[in-house]
Amino acid sequence: MGDVVEQRPDGDPGQHRDSGAAGEPEIVPDVVPADPNRPGAELTPAGPTPPATTQPDPEQLRQFREFQQFQQFQQFLRFQEAQGQLGQQGQGQPGQLSTTADTALVPRRQPQAEPITRKVPGWLQWLGKKILGWLVFFLLLAIFATWAFNELFGSNDDNSTEAAARMGGGTYHTEELLAKEPYEAVRKVYDAIAQEDPGTNRPLIAEACGRFDNDNGIQQRFAENTGDYPDCRHAVIALHEQVTHVNDYAESIFPRWYDPDATTVRIDSCDFDIQGGPALGVFTVTKVEMGQWLITDHEPGPSVCEANPTGPTGN
Repeated sequence: MGDVVEQRPDGDPGQHRDSGAAGEPEIVPDVVPADPNRPGAELTPAGPTPPATTQPDPEQLRQFREFQQFQQFQQFLRFQEAQGQLGQQGQGQPGQLSTTADTALVPRRQPQAEPITRKVPGWLQWLGKKILGWLVFFLLLAIFATWAFNELFGSNDDNSTEAAARMGGGTYHTEELLAKEPYEAVRKVYDAIAQEDPGTNRPLIAEACGRFDNDNGIQQRFAENTGDYPDCRHAVIALHEQVTHVNDYAESIFPRWYDPDATTVRIDSCDFDIQGGPALGVFTVTKVEMGQWLITDHEPGPSVCEANPTGPTGN
């Protein structure tokens, strides 16, 4: 191929260059056509080859994004420190935050304090047991002493009740303490011996002995006639132990006819069918103030009556 004269845009061939002589043609290297075998291939001016376009590496792109997220997180921490909020969300120290996989901030919880337990010293436990043991001992001792005293000498309650109910003291002169019928006065004696006071587990001593005229010693006479007992109280207790059926014995004496104008009635226990306990002999009852009947005499009799009741006798 020969040299080719450069055609300028203005169409004037052979223009001189700044660096060459005037009228000297510019020589350029031949340009190989795109397809040399194709006739009439166009000539293209020579120039630099553009660089090939390269695709970004995915791994580098991922690292770049993580780096950006890390920078944003650091900026967020600096902002929190500037506002003074980081110390309130953590444990009192700025910047102490725990993050999860999705970069969420969670304040740490303070551990709960364990309860404090104090053990009682061994010597104190031993002393408490000893004191409790002595208290129980003295309590049982007091109960036993009270029971023994009542068994030997009788309780103060029984004595005071019996003394208040004694007819010989004159209380029946001003108060209605006795029965209003003669047979009822004797029945009350049987009933008091049969019954038992739940507070003392003993028979009704005052109710039985208080119906005898103590001014004339009838209480003591009754005790001697029924078993040679030292006093009426001991007689009632001993007779109560011989009772086998409370209701039958309490109702052994029942009302019968007597002269309404009579002031004294004699009542023999064997005139009745005594069941559930011993017969108590013969009673003499006298009408006193306010229409009451007082036992003014007593005679001994068999503890077990042989014959059937024949009827009452009275004066």
